[in-house]
Amino acid sequence: MNKRVDEEYLVLKAQAGSEKAFSILFRSYNPSLLRSAFRLCRNEQMALDAVQDAWLTISRTLGALTKPAMFRARVFKAVRWRTIDLMRKRDNNLETLDEDVLDESAEDQSWATTNQIVSMVERLPEVERQAIYLFYLEEMSIKELAKVFDVPTGTVKSRLNRARTRLKKLVGDTE
Repeated sequence: MNKRVDEEYLVLKAQAGSEKAFSILFRSYNPSLLRSAFRLCRNEQMALDAVQDAWLTISRTLGALTKPAMFRARVFKAVRWRTIDLMRKRDNNLETLDEDVLDESAEDQSWATTNQIVSMVERLPEVERQAIYLFYLEEMSIKELAKVFDVPTGTVKSRLNRARTRLKKLVGDTE
């Protein structure tokens, strides 16, 4: 069996009331959901609250999911919306992370360090940053991203393309 088939099976079992199956889904997704929420709100406690609230909603509405293959998109979407709701409620202005000043006098580096890449991705507009993060780090498909963002697949492709173009420009500016 492949990972997707196993996941769909777990979703079906959880819909039928299996706490063990739901627990496995929870353990599998929770770390990624926490990272995703934190990247959105930049507040650890808010991210924890958003993910916890989203899981409660998911547990109550899991039976309404007609396509088990869409579980992944559904959980990320729930976390995204809950995080945005909490940000609005608490009137939290996004804090930008202070980036370490990079030593530009170092030898010519043809490859960016992880910190440089993260710094460049963090400079992208919010929607593009989220798309890059979910597409590359969470390995979500274009179709799944469309569900998470409630937009057509063409819009997701445009956002990813725009983000890649901006990243190329940022890389060019640092050389």
